[in-house]
Amino acid sequence: MPLSVAVREAFLAEAHIASLAVESGEGRAPLTVPVWYDYSPGGEIRFLTDGDSLKARLVAKAGRFTILVQRISPTYRYVSVEGPVVHSAPTTLEDLTRISGRYLPADAVSGYVQGSDLNVLVTFRMWPEHWLSADLGSMD
Repeated sequence: MPLSVAVREAFLAEAHIASLAVESGEGRAPLTVPVWYDYSPGGEIRFLTDGDSLKARLVAKAGRFTILVQRISPTYRYVSVEGPVVHSAPTTLEDLTRISGRYLPADAVSGYVQGSDLNVLVTFRMWPEHWLSADLGSMD
């Protein structure tokens, strides 16, 4: 059953590891890789990566990407959202701290941030345009 707007946005706002998919061109299937991301209901999706990575180059070239998050228990639930890149810029200390803070224990964030090279990271922001979602067992 498809999720309501409020439920799908709340689910996406949780700290799941996302699968990012982006057109790879050249007769190949889309590149699909795991990413940490940040999202608040009604807002943009943000993720950061090494600016010289294949992922960054493909997202910049395509100008859009898809994020898929899922849960396998107690029922299988997923949210997939696709849309255009609305901004990309060098990653700020605030972005790195916020995104890593969603996934790391609080006492590990500072060390992780201090050990990261902000000079090579880029943050992409996407505006959610197309949504797919379902919970295969819930009546939400």
